Amino acid sequence: MSRSLLRASLASASAIALAVFSPPVHAQQATPPAATPAPVPAPASTPAPASGSTVLPEIMVHAPSPIDHHRHRPVIAARHGSGPARNHGKPKEKPDTPAVAQTTPAPAPSQGTLPIVTDQFATVTVVPNEEIRRSGAQTFGDLLNDKPGITGSSFAPGASSRPIIRGLDMNRVGIVENGIGSNGASDLGEDHFVPIDPLTTNQIEVIRGPATLRYGSTAIGGVVSATNNRIPDALPCNPVTPAQTWGYDVKAPSGSGYCSTFETRTGYSSIDNGRQGAVLLDAASNNFAIHADGFDRKTDSYGIPNSPYRFDPARPFNGTQANSGTHSYGGSVGGTYFFTGGYIGAAIQQNNSLYHIPGIDGEEHNTRIDAKQTKFTAKGEYRPDAAAIEAIRFWVGATDYKHNELGLNDDNGADGVRQTFTNKEQEGRMEVQFAPVDVKFAAMTSALGVQASHQELTAPSPDDIGSPFNGLWDPNSNTRVAGYSFNEFAFSNTTKAQIAGRIEHVNLSGSSPSFIPELFNDTSAIGPAVSRNLNFNPASGSVGLIQNLPYGLVASLTGQYTERAPKPAELFSRGGHDATVTFDIGNPNLKIETAKSVEIGLRKNTGPFRFELTGYDTHFNGFIYRNLTGNTCDGTACVANNSLELNQAIYSQRDAHFRGAEFQFQYDVMPLWFGQFGVEGQYDIVRATFDDGSNVPRIPPQRLGGGVYYRDANWLARVNLLHAFAQNDIGGIETSTPGYNRLKAELSYTTKLAKTDWWGAQEIRVGIVGDNLLNEDIRNAVSYTKDEVLLPGLGVRLFANIKY
Repeated sequence: MSRSLLRASLASASAIALAVFSPPVHAQQATPPAATPAPVPAPASTPAPASGSTVLPEIMVHAPSPIDHHRHRPVIAARHGSGPARNHGKPKEKPDTPAVAQTTPAPAPSQGTLPIVTDQFATVTVVPNEEIRRSGAQTFGDLLNDKPGITGSSFAPGASSRPIIRGLDMNRVGIVENGIGSNGASDLGEDHFVPIDPLTTNQIEVIRGPATLRYGSTAIGGVVSATNNRIPDALPCNPVTPAQTWGYDVKAPSGSGYCSTFETRTGYSSIDNGRQGAVLLDAASNNFAIHADGFDRKTDSYGIPNSPYRFDPARPFNGTQANSGTHSYGGSVGGTYFFTGGYIGAAIQQNNSLYHIPGIDGEEHNTRIDAKQTKFTAKGEYRPDAAAIEAIRFWVGATDYKHNELGLNDDNGADGVRQTFTNKEQEGRMEVQFAPVDVKFAAMTSALGVQASHQELTAPSPDDIGSPFNGLWDPNSNTRVAGYSFNEFAFSNTTKAQIAGRIEHVNLSGSSPSFIPELFNDTSAIGPAVSRNLNFNPASGSVGLIQNLPYGLVASLTGQYTERAPKPAELFSRGGHDATVTFDIGNPNLKIETAKSVEIGLRKNTGPFRFELTGYDTHFNGFIYRNLTGNTCDGTACVANNSLELNQAIYSQRDAHFRGAEFQFQYDVMPLWFGQFGVEGQYDIVRATFDDGSNVPRIPPQRLGGGVYYRDANWLARVNLLHAFAQNDIGGIETSTPGYNRLKAELSYTTKLAKTDWWGAQEIRVGIVGDNLLNEDIRNAVSYTKDEVLLPGLGVRLFANIKY
């Protein structure tokens, strides 16, 4: 996609003027007022199932696009002259409880069903509430690790494992919570945790393709969106809500009185003596809703089958992965005010984590990270009684993040802070969704958005004060301002297209040495620090098509052109990072990275056989990567052998080619007992090479898996085996990774109870999950520490969740 086409896609936003100066679709008919409105093609969505097919509850997703067809419009007392007029002059004696559209909400997805989204232009992986509860994963990387096309970085399993999507991670994968970035330091180092805990998360959506333009050009690989109820967007006890019900059973209307829901989430894992618990409270009175939650989890060093030291088998080993214990805790308090047509709410939350870093260097230095994040967020939505505007939404966040990397000093053995990372970040986004407009050939729905953020980073070290390599980088800041446009065209009930574009301005300010030779014997060879003020103007665009086909099939095709400005770590790094055992050297001369992508998909989410098949191809120009040169360094020198402690990593650029495919299915074979017996399977592969045919390092292996299941209204039983092939397509100084078989089995029981009093339980879910039942040595091919760190061995987890 050329820049001229990109400009054309952005210019298409001017068509929004039609929404302002032309009547909406439902008002296109002339007088008399009672005449039937002109018919308009509905947005293409899941096709109607054939007679006799299995119909599953709708999968509700809200993160992929600013054009939201799912939410219900609040009922307004007066519309276009019908009914009593609004009272604009007299104040109300008391606030009205906001009413919502009286339509039946979509039920929660049946437990154990494969969530397949067919109304989006690219693949969306959904992990619903009940699956998160059964999983018990401590990090998003661990939770998503077995999903097609997704793996985790597993630098410190159970503590710092960031999702890797189609071989892309860190600076190309965004993580957001309720529409605002996680804003920690997980994109600055593989050892840094993501400050969002699955214990308080209600749904996760992994977004790929054009919809990532909503969140920024730094999300070329995808966006992991976590949602929870920390800012309530619905009254918890309303019989019908304007959005998803977050897993709570809806109850009778409370009128102007008080109502509440309460939930406990607990679990225990044998492999690491892991204990976890969370409590969540939602309450409402009149027009106000509040939410409060708290969580705590603690683990010891986890057990492993054999010695993890692949190239040092004689090293002492006691049956556990040494230095792998964790302790995380936090909570949140938030509230929302509802008014006719919308809501506005805010929350403050705290996330703390103290975790150890496994691996030889981590063990020898007792390396651990003590992280704390305080975060304020606010969001709101207003659906005005207007002809042209469907909805106005905003999100705001401010974060204060800090973590200390603790360990033993090499010189004197003193235990203390070896490095500190801080991130002070502010972010805001606002969107306007316009009402559908008849543009003759289609019904056009448009949305405009603006986004801005400011970030200040530091990474000082108390060691070697005055050295040009003190800390990972000097203090630096970056500011981003962007605008984006999404335009959907519904040509008929079965065909839909989308044109989207985004343009940004990025300013990065910092300093780095004027030059750093690849090899040097002392710091006198390092050039003086030079202030740098860099500006980039990346622009991105996409086109997409969805076509409903016979037999309940839905096909999609998207093309995307994305530009990404370098991030601070890629530009300004110039020192040791003990936790990752690397000596990082940034490159202030990096240029904008561009990616041209094509994705084709075929999906089916009705009937006994449901599946999702996707193929993709991405060409990068100026792909920015961390080049492990084979040299090693310390705080004063870099040499052309492995005699020093840290591996030299220089940020570089080369053209690269990523391509791959993903497939997953679920088939209800036959009715059994009170439910369904079925089989399921999955496969994924990604290949990534540079323009000279050499391999891009740290790419996941191909995987093939499958299993059987039984599910009914109460019981879910599943046995699944995932085989990862050996990864021999390696780059640089990377080592090959052997394959493995991961066998998992689970059994859970869920029952819903009649609520007889204010304290009575509404729903109880209990279960047992066994993981790595073959007790295999599992090494993650994408982990920097794969030759020293194994994933946990055979373990059993018990869990119980109760909703009141």
